[in-house]
Amino acid sequence: FLPESSFKSSSTSSKSQLPHSAKLNRREGEGGWAPERSDRQPWLQLDLREKMEVTAIATQGRSGSSDWVTSFMLQFSDSGLAWKQYRQSEDTGVRFCLSGNTNSEGVVQHKLVHSITARFLRFVPLDWSTTGWIGLRVEVYGCVYKSDVADFNGRSALLYRFNQKSQRTVKDVISLRFKSYGADGVLVHGEGHRGDYLTLELHHGTLALHLNLDDAKLYPSSANVSVFLGCLLDDQLWHYVLVKRSNKQVNLTVDGRTHHLSTTGVEDSLEVDYEGNVTFLCSEPQPQMVSTTFLSYSRSYLSLPLEPLGVWGLDVHFHFRTWNQEGLLFSTSLAQGSQHLVLQISRGQLHLMVHGAAEKKTNISIEVRVTDGLWHSVSLSYRDLMVSLVLDNEPTSTMDVQSHADSGNSVFFGGCPQYSGGCKNPTVAFQGCMRQILLNNQLMDLPRVQQGLLGNYSKLQFDICGIRNRCLPNFCEHDGRCTQSWDTFYCDCSGTGYTGETCHNSIYEASCEAHRQMGSTSGYFYIDPDGSGPLKATLVYCNMTEDKVWTVVGHNNSGFVNVTGATTNKPYVMRFNYTASLEQLRTLIGRSEHCQQEVVYSCRKSRLFNTWDGRPLSWWLDRSGEKQTYWGGSVPGVQQCSCSLEENCIDMNYFCNCDADTHLWVNDTGLLSNKDHLPLTEIVIGDTNRTGSAAVYRVGSLHCNGDRFLWNAASFYPGSSSLHFPKFQAELNVDISLYFKTTASSGVLLENLGTTDFITLKLTTPLAITFIFDVGNGRVDLTVTSPVPLNDKQWHYVRAERNLKEASLQVDQLPLHTLEAPSEGHYRLQLKSLLFIGGSTFKESSFLGCIRALTLNGMTLDLEEQAKLTPGVTPGCPGHCSGSASVCHNRGRCMEKNSGYVCDCTHSAYNGPHCKKEVSMSFESGSSVTLTFQMPFPVMHNRDRGSQLSSSQPDHNQSSDIYAHNGESRENVAFSFLTTHTPAMLLCVSTYNQQYLAIILANNGSYLLEKRAEIFTPKASSLADGQLHRVQVHREGKDLYVQVSIDQKYNLSSDMKMNTLRSLTLGKVTGTSAGHAGLAEEVLRAGSKGFIGCLSSVQFNHLTPLKTAILKHGSSLVHVLGNLVESNCGALADSTTSQSASGEGIDRLKKTRSDSAVIGG
Repeated sequence: FLPESSFKSSSTSSKSQLPHSAKLNRREGEGGWAPERSDRQPWLQLDLREKMEVTAIATQGRSGSSDWVTSFMLQFSDSGLAWKQYRQSEDTGVRFCLSGNTNSEGVVQHKLVHSITARFLRFVPLDWSTTGWIGLRVEVYGCVYKSDVADFNGRSALLYRFNQKSQRTVKDVISLRFKSYGADGVLVHGEGHRGDYLTLELHHGTLALHLNLDDAKLYPSSANVSVFLGCLLDDQLWHYVLVKRSNKQVNLTVDGRTHHLSTTGVEDSLEVDYEGNVTFLCSEPQPQMVSTTFLSYSRSYLSLPLEPLGVWGLDVHFHFRTWNQEGLLFSTSLAQGSQHLVLQISRGQLHLMVHGAAEKKTNISIEVRVTDGLWHSVSLSYRDLMVSLVLDNEPTSTMDVQSHADSGNSVFFGGCPQYSGGCKNPTVAFQGCMRQILLNNQLMDLPRVQQGLLGNYSKLQFDICGIRNRCLPNFCEHDGRCTQSWDTFYCDCSGTGYTGETCHNSIYEASCEAHRQMGSTSGYFYIDPDGSGPLKATLVYCNMTEDKVWTVVGHNNSGFVNVTGATTNKPYVMRFNYTASLEQLRTLIGRSEHCQQEVVYSCRKSRLFNTWDGRPLSWWLDRSGEKQTYWGGSVPGVQQCSCSLEENCIDMNYFCNCDADTHLWVNDTGLLSNKDHLPLTEIVIGDTNRTGSAAVYRVGSLHCNGDRFLWNAASFYPGSSSLHFPKFQAELNVDISLYFKTTASSGVLLENLGTTDFITLKLTTPLAITFIFDVGNGRVDLTVTSPVPLNDKQWHYVRAERNLKEASLQVDQLPLHTLEAPSEGHYRLQLKSLLFIGGSTFKESSFLGCIRALTLNGMTLDLEEQAKLTPGVTPGCPGHCSGSASVCHNRGRCMEKNSGYVCDCTHSAYNGPHCKKEVSMSFESGSSVTLTFQMPFPVMHNRDRGSQLSSSQPDHNQSSDIYAHNGESRENVAFSFLTTHTPAMLLCVSTYNQQYLAIILANNGSYLLEKRAEIFTPKASSLADGQLHRVQVHREGKDLYVQVSIDQKYNLSSDMKMNTLRSLTLGKVTGTSAGHAGLAEEVLRAGSKGFIGCLSSVQFNHLTPLKTAILKHGSSLVHVLGNLVESNCGALADSTTSQSASGEGIDRLKKTRSDSAVIGG
């Protein structure tokens, strides 16, 4: 039982409600503790008298009253000075609260998921009875915790010597707990006379392990390995470290997070002569090292009175730590309040300035980053009209001021009150931690501030530093770079090939088939077959023939190779390295309908398989490294070639032409097409060493066609049937995409449940799709409402995503609707049941219709195979618009009709029954086409936090094809042109944010692409040659891809979104045109000349300006100048033939990859 002295509190309501009355089930006095009603931060504190391992707690209200606590925060400490908040798991925010009581007598017990090791506990009420006040009685459960502890002052060390002169080990285990208020220092170091060493040290608050196992004399070039783990470890709280080594394999664990590494070098044993150990007592931090947290970027401040200055002037000293790039640190008045001395963080650096009647002037700037989360010390001194500033160990900076300090007023730390005279937050208040605040060498008594006895404050949390590293672990996927502020983290996805708030979504199409659906012609493209999965995109050649789309992947040896002198004992071996990894190829092949690889073996007295004992003389290895002894055109498991199956071998006694062992040159050529074996990774030849023997072989590129998932569909019929799959594994990031068509007014498309968490995607009304989920913070509904019915028996696209930053929902080409995620709270989605497609667990609102191309986090579900096993569901989908043989081209949309289909070419730059007829115009001197856009509601409020989008739809009377919204940082531009005139303006796009994108022909006929102030010249030769040229430009973030005959990639310095389009112009542009002010001189010169020639099939994202000019010539949004005539110059493009990639195409692939350049950035 704890004595009365073990109980303390922030305040007491009366003498009969003292803190020691707060024992569970106690009824004496007034039956519990209650604080004063004026107490702004009440708490009840327990001193357990010695360090304990606490496993459970219990709470109760004040007996016989209406006072109880409904939720509270639990803090713990070793010293009673520096505190840490208890968090049930890393899946909770800083202010993790425990549920309290609902009446005065009931007992609520919490068994702690992770036990607490501490001497002091604090119960901090957050919410309480609505009919009464705070009332609390508590109990703590646990046992005594014993351990040896040592104290180090930064200059001391312990030395441990082994019994032997040295100790050589192949396995080591080092475990310890430490706490520190210093960010740097060695914890453990051991080394041997050979040069072996092991070091554990703190470096800027992060734990570093350095290890070298090699003899420095024998292997002087061996590099040591270093690994860093953890962050903010200088918080005066205990941290657990475990190092486990077995030979070269090492695991470093810090506070439950483990990093695995393998040592380099030759040796696998550690030889040390000594290493450190600890066995003493540990001193606790002094009061000046106790932190205070400034919680709010707008309302936090600490106001302290300034005593008369006397002869010493003003001295201010404090420590701070933060992540935020902006914030006010300190402010005080000069000269009776007419001027103010202000110290602030601006763009991550310290700035000292004087605010006054004159214009604000920065006087001192220290170019050192102070927003790294580490503690920084600041000393500011004012004497004799001079102010000096010292940051950490940097040199002193000084400046002169014209006014004396105004003694007797207040000084402000961290921010300014709302009504404080001259003190104003320059941008935002400080959000972070401060400690060791001294005014004129006097330590400020912050407990008196908290009690209301000194100064004033707002939105502070005393005795604790609530800083968190939101980049540990790094939630930015695919090598995205994480940065952070106090409240959240940000992901820089530049150069990763991914986009989105957490770099989750691939910027590339999944297949060449998808590129054709987007209207692309043959060329080199990046594809990402697993989408948001772990594999990177790969560069392939897409050969888009009339009937099929072939994906071509080359390797390092595609030519003919002569082989001589090879025997079975010393065979010829060639390994093939492809332009994609084997994992990427495995995914590509699995997604394709058919794959093949041509192999050619020309021979003279060089056999493949013909031996007396049946052992092959030559073979090849598949992608798994398995030996295969069949040749192209044959089937696995038999030592045969294609001529055997076709019954045309030159000698029918043998199964291969080369096995006839003739003196004449013959060959065995065929296609390997078993998808489980492709691609061929190694070839072994063993019969070219006899007299007259010779062989020439060639292994072709890998060719795949079809996308078996793009049209993988299932049909759902009445009867509450649904498809079942294993639960969806997506704790941190969820992305769901699918196509559906239906005539029903509602239905569940997808559902997966957990104990309390769940995700659901459903058609809620004929006009609305809703994405619903709960990760433990309450149900979230995200709804997109369409202006046209979604149950029209046509295919509609839906994509839903939920990550740690936001949730989003997209339907067809309607604006993306987003909802910001809370910065605190639960964030892991815990699912347990089966995944239901087309229905729900409770068989309510089953879906009636078709679903296809269902992809979850980059993995496409095989609906057709599962449908074969499920009653009431059939594979495929009836109708003309349900097959992989696309009937509508160039982004055309297939629309079902009662007696057939039609192609909707609204979002295609082409016309005609199948969206294949080019739309071209001849431009004369001075002519132009301009589309202008008003700034619509979704552009101004794109990140609407509501759950409905019905009020934010574009005006479809003005046509959605010229709607200005573009919510992603991406542009897709494609067009063909023909001209003999330079300079020329081909296309110019401007935004309301003074951004622009221009494509022009320079005087020499080469074309320039300019985005804002960045200019790129992808092709130096003249394009003003009277020939038709096709231009394709694709931007994703900072990556810019340009294709005119060949692909080239560039890097931009910015990835700003062009999501407030103002105008799009083809032809003549002037500097006074709407939205074209501020264009570069070269762009204006080309714009003034306009364009003379023919433009064909122009597309900018979903906009088709030539079609719009023809179809909506009378619209106020379309402006046509000069004489424009419809033309057929684009028909020249249709007459070009697709290039084969088997020979020249692969050489181009190699050249493109080696010669690609990064310009700008």
